[in-house]
Amino acid sequence: MLTYTSLTGPAVASVLDDVARLRILVFRDFPYLYDGTLDYERDYLARFAASDGAVVVVARDGARVVGAATGCPLAAEHDAFKAPFSARGLDVNRIFYCAESVLLPDCRGQGAGHRFFDLREEQGRELGASHATFCAVQRPQDHPARPSGYAPLDPFWRKRGYAPVDGLTTEFSWRDIGEPHDTLKPMQFWMRDL
Repeated sequence: MLTYTSLTGPAVASVLDDVARLRILVFRDFPYLYDGTLDYERDYLARFAASDGAVVVVARDGARVVGAATGCPLAAEHDAFKAPFSARGLDVNRIFYCAESVLLPDCRGQGAGHRFFDLREEQGRELGASHATFCAVQRPQDHPARPSGYAPLDPFWRKRGYAPVDGLTTEFSWRDIGEPHDTLKPMQFWMRDL
């Protein structure tokens, strides 16, 4: 039975290394194929401890951290994530950004995905957000690292009330496994009303 805790502010520091290791491990899988480092992850996650309104939801199996999800007001995110919304005239101050969810494979199928979204959306509502959003990497159907039988999470996201917003995209850079340097990846935004 997994338990969940929503952490904000300085409390986030207590789980930074656990969440960093989870992100590196889980995002190595397709479709992200992320070749991450602890130093980058610590820097990336530290902003959730410093950002007003940010939340890190932690899933534990006993004392062991087995999953995490992050979120923050879109206005506090990287320009690459804010700019597409501003360009459309959407108020980034009214949108809550669900940054990522990671969960160890042996802990899946217990409702963690829904709980991660429930708690982040709750944080968004408490902050007065009218919408929630996230983005997902877009890989070609014939990508050589795509596992046979791979099933994207689109049906789960649609069940949560999210839909991809036509033309609302960005690019973000990271290093794929086996690649010598970072490359830009296309990212599609999904949104729902809160």
